[in-house]
Amino acid sequence: MEGGLSGNTVVPNSNDKSTVLDVKPLRMLIPQFPDTSEGPPFVCAPPNGPFPSGCSPFFPFSGPQGSQSTPDLNQNGLISTILPIRSFRVENASPMDAAHDTHKQKSVASSSVKKKAKVDKGSKLSFTTPINFDPRISLSERDDGNRELVENVLSRFDALRRKLSQMEDAVESHSGIIKRSDLKAGNMMMSKGVRTNMKKRIGAVPGVEIGDIFFFRMELCLVGLHAQSMAGIDYIKGELEGELVALSIVSSGGYDNDAEDPDILIYSGQGGNAGRDKEASDQKLERGNLALEKSLHRGNEVRVIRGFKDAIFQASKVYVYDGLYKIQESWMEKGKSGCNTFKYKLVRIPGQTGAFATWKSILKWKEGVSSRVGLILSDLTSGAESTPVVLVNEVDDEKGPACFTYLATVKYLKSFDLVQTTLGCNCHDACRPGNSNCSCIKKNGGDFPYTANGVLACRKPLIYECGPSCPCIRNCKNRVSQGGLKFHLEVFKTSDRGWGLRSWDSIRAGAFICEYAGEVFDSDKARQDDGDGEINEYIFYTNRLYEPFKWNYEPELVGEASSDATEDYDIPSPLTISAKNNGNVARFMNHSCTPNVFWQPIVYEHNNGAYLHICFFAKKRIPAMTELTYDYGTPCQNETEGDNTTSGRKVCLCGSPKCRGYFY
Repeated sequence: MEGGLSGNTVVPNSNDKSTVLDVKPLRMLIPQFPDTSEGPPFVCAPPNGPFPSGCSPFFPFSGPQGSQSTPDLNQNGLISTILPIRSFRVENASPMDAAHDTHKQKSVASSSVKKKAKVDKGSKLSFTTPINFDPRISLSERDDGNRELVENVLSRFDALRRKLSQMEDAVESHSGIIKRSDLKAGNMMMSKGVRTNMKKRIGAVPGVEIGDIFFFRMELCLVGLHAQSMAGIDYIKGELEGELVALSIVSSGGYDNDAEDPDILIYSGQGGNAGRDKEASDQKLERGNLALEKSLHRGNEVRVIRGFKDAIFQASKVYVYDGLYKIQESWMEKGKSGCNTFKYKLVRIPGQTGAFATWKSILKWKEGVSSRVGLILSDLTSGAESTPVVLVNEVDDEKGPACFTYLATVKYLKSFDLVQTTLGCNCHDACRPGNSNCSCIKKNGGDFPYTANGVLACRKPLIYECGPSCPCIRNCKNRVSQGGLKFHLEVFKTSDRGWGLRSWDSIRAGAFICEYAGEVFDSDKARQDDGDGEINEYIFYTNRLYEPFKWNYEPELVGEASSDATEDYDIPSPLTISAKNNGNVARFMNHSCTPNVFWQPIVYEHNNGAYLHICFFAKKRIPAMTELTYDYGTPCQNETEGDNTTSGRKVCLCGSPKCRGYFY
C-alpha cells in the first residue's frame, strides 16, 4: 500500500467534518476476501453497527455498540492518539536479527551522509561500486574466518581508507564537514561482503590473536571481534531461556574505568552520560548492562578490547585485543557525575599472552628509560636523531654490535646520474593536495603521495618529495621521509638472528619508519668483503628480485575501472648502499619471507641534483614490541662476480608459515 494512505489526515477538534472524510482512494479497490478454509467467514456490518461478536467499530464511526446515532466528532474521548507503525519496537526480536537490522539502518544512514557530503563537497567524491563486485570471500568464510582472512580484510580496509583520505584531502575543506574515511570505508566493505566472522560467538574469534591492534572501531566490526561500532558492550540473546549474554567490551576511557592493574578491569556500565540536550542520569539495568549482569552469573568468557591514546597521533586511539576475561562481581556506586553507575570487575584468564600489560610496561620505560631491563645504551644514535634509539640485550652478555658511525641519511660519495634532475615546486607556503599547479604533485601523477597525517596513501614505482631546493616550508606534508624518526625504536638482541629492530609504539600501515642510511657505491664496483676480508652483511641492493605483492586499494571499490597498474619499483639505475661502517637503525632490520615492512624509492632534489633514497614504510599495522622485518630479495646472477646461484645463501629463521627456507 505504498503511498496509499499517505494523504489520509484527521484533524482533531475540528467542526468541519468534511476534512475527516476527505480521503484519497487506495490504489487497490478490489476487495480481498479470505478463503473460508483459512478463517471465519467474511462479515459485513453497517458502519454504525450492530457488530457481531469479536468485531469493533472504527473511527469515525466508533460509538457505543448498538448506537445508531451519528458520533460527535468534537468529543475528545472518542479520538485516540495515532502513532506510526515505525514507532513500535519488537522487544522479542533476536539479537542476530537486530544486528542485521542495525546494519541496514547504518547503511541507510551512511548513504544519507554520503548524499549530504556530495552536496557540500561536490561530485568529486561521488562514486558507485559495481554491482558484480567480487569480494573474494565465500559465504562460509564470512561466518567463520581464519588468520589469513582476518589480515586480508584489515589490509583491504587500510588500503581503501587511505585512498578515501587522499581523495578527501584533495577536495577543498568546508567548515562543519567532518572527514570520516574510516566510516565510509567500513560501510563500503560491509555492503560488499568484505568481512568475516559475522557469526556471533562467545569466546575467541577465529583468526584474531591476543595483542592484535586496531586504529578504528569499524575494524573490530569487520573481523567480528566487536560488532558494535559505537556501543562499548556487545551481546546476544543466549540459548538458555533467551537471556542476554555479554560477548565483548571496549574500554576506551569514555567512562570512569579503572585500568591500573593489567589483569583486572573495573568496567563502568553504559548509559547515563550527559549529552548536548540531556543531563547525566542513573544508569539502568538493561541492554548491555543487563547482559554483563547475566554473564556474571552464567560465568561465560568475555572478550576485552582496551583503548588508549596513540603516542604518535595524539588525537587518535589504539585498540588492543587483550584476550578473555570473566566477570567476578558487580555493584553500583556514584560516578563523577553524581549519578548511580554500574561497576563490573573483570579478571583476565591466566596463561594468555601479554597485551595491555606490555603497553603499561612501555609507559614506564618512556617515563624513565633506566627501568628497561637489559638496557645497554639509552641512545644508540648519540643525539643524531631527534627521537632516541635504545640498545637492549635480555638474551646474553654481549654489550652491543660492532662499532659503526651513525648517519641519519644516505651519503653519496660522488655524483650519480640515477634520475633526471627537474625543477622543484613553486609553492611558497606548503604543498597542498589538489593543487594542480604544484610541480611535485604533477611528478607524482597528480596525486599527493601522503594523507594529512603523513601516511603513505599508495605504493608507487617512484615517489617525488619536495627537497631543499623547493621554496615550500620545512614541515611541508610532502617531506615525510626527511623528518627523521618519529617512533621510539629499540635495537635488541634476538635469540637466534643477531640484533634486530622493534618499536615501542604501535605503527599504522603506511607510516614512515626510517631510511636505509649508508654509503652509496657504484654497483659495478661494490665489494661484499669491503676490502678487509670480512663479509659485508650490511648492504642493500635495489636491483635484487623481490616477491611482488599488492598493497594499494581496489579501484572497483571507489568506482574506478579495474587497473593493472604496477606497484613494482622503477629505478632508472641500480643503487647499492653499504651500512657496514656508516649507517642507521635500518642496518639492524632482519629478513622475513612475510615481512611487515617494505621499502619505497623516493627522490628529492639537493645541491642541484636529484638523489634517490630508500625509505621503509609499514606494510601492515604493527603492534608495539613486534620485530620489524623486510624482504632482502634474491640476488641477480651478476650481483657478485664469479659467484654461483647458491653463493651467500643462509638458512632462514624467520618462522613464517611461508618461509622459503633461505635468504641472501
